[in-house]
Amino acid sequence: MTAGIRIAWTLGTHGWAACVVEDQQAKAELTASYISDAPEEFLTAVARLVAGETEARAQFEAEPTAYRWIFYREAADVWIRLLGLRRASDHDNRGTEIWSSRLPIDALARAVVRCFDEVSRTYGDSGYRGKWGEHFPRTELEALRRLWSDRRHPHGA
Repeated sequence: MTAGIRIAWTLGTHGWAACVVEDQQAKAELTASYISDAPEEFLTAVARLVAGETEARAQFEAEPTAYRWIFYREAADVWIRLLGLRRASDHDNRGTEIWSSRLPIDALARAVVRCFDEVSRTYGDSGYRGKWGEHFPRTELEALRRLWSDRRHPHGA
């Protein structure tokens, strides 16, 4: 199992973002449109895993295609499958797996928090809104950060 994962979220033309996810084995590049709550959904899915849920999902709409993140948690590890779909409404079994990885949940949470902290530093709230068309997902990012911090430092230790 590899512990390293890197995620980058880069805003492109208005309403579009590029996302790159990679570990030591493979790299996937995908796009997301602001027609869905892709960043919020992604951050919330990871927060749910950190909180102890065993399965979570998020989807990036790429009009008409989509990318579906499927997360399975077992103890302190998470298995991630990233599917490319011809249509957003397609069932998982119609998708093509474009990337997968198994890693500690802490490595995933750290990578996601770092990714969106970098987005915040790069664009700022108004720059993000201007390019993406929606507010920066501050509430979801801070919820994930709080859950992850509580997991690493239980009971304020």
